[in-house]
Amino acid sequence: MSYEYPIQISAMFEGHAGHMASFGISAEVIAQMRNSIKDMWTNAPGGWVYEWSKLAAQSAAEGNHYWASVLYGWAKFPCLANDSRRAALAKQAEEYVAAAPTFDVRFERRIFTLPYGGKTVDIPVHFFGGPADRKTSPIAIASGGVDTWKMDMHDMFVAMAKETGTTILAFDHPGAGETAQVPLNETADEAVLRIVKEARQIGNGRVAHFGLSFGGNFSAMTGLAGAVDAAVDLGGPVDHAWDEENVKQLPYGMDGILGNACGLDHKPEPKELVAACVRLSRRSLLSENKNAPMLVINGADDPFVPQSDTLVFEGRANTEVHLIPGTGHCAVSKIGEVMKTINGWLKAWAAKG
Repeated sequence: MSYEYPIQISAMFEGHAGHMASFGISAEVIAQMRNSIKDMWTNAPGGWVYEWSKLAAQSAAEGNHYWASVLYGWAKFPCLANDSRRAALAKQAEEYVAAAPTFDVRFERRIFTLPYGGKTVDIPVHFFGGPADRKTSPIAIASGGVDTWKMDMHDMFVAMAKETGTTILAFDHPGAGETAQVPLNETADEAVLRIVKEARQIGNGRVAHFGLSFGGNFSAMTGLAGAVDAAVDLGGPVDHAWDEENVKQLPYGMDGILGNACGLDHKPEPKELVAACVRLSRRSLLSENKNAPMLVINGADDPFVPQSDTLVFEGRANTEVHLIPGTGHCAVSKIGEVMKTINGWLKAWAAKG
């Protein structure tokens, strides 16, 4: 199920122009898109998906498949609310795979068919780096949020593979990206834990989990439960993010993005969205004291996730916490500094053998 929701184009650019720039999109192209796009959902001239897809198709025709995948990634942004967004995601995957021979680390795309909710679900996963014999390498499973998915995080995963000594296994969690065919709900933990199990069998048995944004909710879960050997939570909502007052204030159409991820077919009232998301609260796990080594980071000025969802980890055994001033969600404006810390921490973990 999916639905379109009211969102001002100006708000999309206000909230995400810096995000676009971090992908290498020039100020000139951002300005061009800001001037060209008049509607969020129409697949016609002046529509978001149409204008971004037009640029992407030009890059594909020129043989620049990776850049086409980046642009199709923005065409399907921020969620799969209609068929045109789903078509853009399919084109992103097509161009990304076409670009794979140019990647400067070993890459493989594979489909995991996993038990899920009494049935099965097909989850495309991407491997980056590591030795040819993966049995000698620790695995770091990795996922993004409800609007930034594994193909969108390519540069981050390539750098992580190069700098940490691990093989990266990237996936989209339920409700997001290529796993959006199943909703984001409490059953999502089942899929994530199955991926952990697969990773243990593929690598040398040691598994870390890196999660960005909502992916941090799941890395918090696996880390707090001790299901992995190490966990990094970058900007994950884990507890008070689901307080109704916080949900009421979510900016930049995030309530619509979350509603689509949760499999709703209409714009929810705050109470309904809270009821859907609070099932993934980690409050009960936070009350226990059996976590794996953890690194928890976020920006102090996050408009989506309250500071308490980071600071709640302070004082836990084997846990390092950083709330970084002067930056927002996932500390994105200081992401180079943050990833240096994360990759160094994972490298030290991997080296312990």
